[in-house]
Amino acid sequence: MKTYQVVLTKSYLVSVSARTKKQAQRVCEFYTNDIHDISTIENRKKEEFQIENIKCTMNEIFDCREIETM
Repeated sequence: MKTYQVVLTKSYLVSVSARTKKQAQRVCEFYTNDIHDISTIENRKKEEFQIENIKCTMNEIFDCREIETM
């Protein structure tokens, strides 16, 4: 089996309660950067693949807005 390196970009919409906008941005960047392989043994066998490594290469806030909650 060959090994490929794939560049993949994902974005997340995170709702967070915080004292300030700056704190909300900081804690989201700091505490949400873990990425894990969620495939099962069955997935890997059926589709014949193995994720070797996942590394977070970008973790940057693009926007932050206060939202109304019920």
